[in-house]
Amino acid sequence: MLSVQIEQRVYLTFLVKLGKTFTEAYAISKEVYGNDCLFRGLNGLSGVNGSEWFKRFKEGRETTEDDPRLGQPSTIQGPAEITGINQECVRQILHELFNMRKVCAKMMPKLLTPEQKESIMNI
Repeated sequence: MLSVQIEQRVYLTFLVKLGKTFTEAYAISKEVYGNDCLFRGLNGLSGVNGSEWFKRFKEGRETTEDDPRLGQPSTIQGPAEITGINQECVRQILHELFNMRKVCAKMMPKLLTPEQKESIMNI
C-alpha cells in the first residue's frame, strides 16, 4: 500500500496532467485529503510541501519517490556484512586474534606502540 504522501504525489501528477492550476490543485487536494493534505505544510517525506511537488511535476518530473539524500548512506556495511561472517565471530577475531578492543565505536589495538605513544604525547 502507498504511503499517504506518495498517494498524494500520484494524485498531484494527475491534476498537473489535467492542466489544473496550483490554486485549483490546492483546493481539490484540500477537499479530498482534509487535514492530511500535502499542501498543509512541510509534511512530505523529504520535508518538501505540496507547492514544491506541484512545481516539480509541472516541470516534467515523473517519479513520486523522494530524491536520494546527500551525505552518509542509509545503510553502512561493517565487517560482518562485507565478509558474510556472524557479528560475534567478527568481534572474537578482532578481539582475540588481532588484540583489538572497542573504543568509541571503533576497534583499536589494546597496546600502543612506542611511536603511537609518542604521537599522542605531541598532540
